[in-house]
Amino acid sequence: MDQIKSKTQPVINEDKETVQILNTLRVQEWEKFAGQKNVKEALRVAIAAAKKRKESIEHILLYGPPGLGKTTLAHLVAREMGANIRVTSGPALERAGDLAAILTGLSENDILFIDEVHRLHKVVEETLYPAMEDYALDIVVGKGPSARTVRLNLPRFTIIGATTRSGLLSAPLRDRFGVVHRLVYYSPEDLMEIVQRGAETLHVEIDRDSVQELARRSRGTPRIVLKLLKRVRDFAQVKGTGKVTREILDHTFDILEVDALGLEKNDAHVMLTIIDKFGGGPVGIETLANSISEDIGTIEDVVEPYLMQIGFMKRTPRGRVATEKAYKHFNRKNKTSQQQSLM
Repeated sequence: MDQIKSKTQPVINEDKETVQILNTLRVQEWEKFAGQKNVKEALRVAIAAAKKRKESIEHILLYGPPGLGKTTLAHLVAREMGANIRVTSGPALERAGDLAAILTGLSENDILFIDEVHRLHKVVEETLYPAMEDYALDIVVGKGPSARTVRLNLPRFTIIGATTRSGLLSAPLRDRFGVVHRLVYYSPEDLMEIVQRGAETLHVEIDRDSVQELARRSRGTPRIVLKLLKRVRDFAQVKGTGKVTREILDHTFDILEVDALGLEKNDAHVMLTIIDKFGGGPVGIETLANSISEDIGTIEDVVEPYLMQIGFMKRTPRGRVATEKAYKHFNRKNKTSQQQSLM
């Protein structure tokens, strides 16, 4: 395993702190990867079968909300296969030549991990089709009537694509992935295991009550629980004795404006805008985004999934709607429900 090298290209939409957290705390062994039991088992079977046949593993698509471990799983697959892994992202591949430069530099059984694969440019995606299916690259040489196509053979490699928006993948691209798995939110028990392991790596002393509370407020997402752990560690070192206690934890959450369900200021802003400004909805996504000066992609990829997971928001053909559960959480009265009850 020591011979594995990671050749990395920049991946956008990841702040420096997040990248540092993931690099520091990313697990290196299957046994230490908490959660996603069915996905892990299916991937390990696919890996074992590929190794038994002495072939590269089929192309893999991992999809689900951000922060659930898609990148970590890609690295674990590479380690298990004894393969080099190169990392890039859909938006980083602006031209077909960018993709061609990477593919021609791959060796036999190498893995190319493409984050945000749904954001591949159309021309790049079309160049990828024969590469995934036939392990060949079609290069156009010359221009005009004298132009001709030259086919370059590629070594057998594996594409691992990751996306938070599987619905935006074109059917031809999706069909070329032989192994497709959806990652789901983590259970509190799995998140507690992640907190404990993260605390050991960061050399942070933390009591069990604080571990449970961190897990409860992390929105079912490992990336969030690890970021919260680092913030709590900072407060413990500056405001306390260095040990994370429930008192330190509560103070940190107050400062960070993270409530008992793990909702952050932006989540509350979205829900209260729907409730207070639009009478609970329905409200279209563009109208909602303009009302709070937020990017549509951020609302759809980061905010909405968890709000729908906990039953605070519903999507309807006419737009987003706040549920009765959301009204109660934010201590608001649902005037529509009251009017209907009086009729």
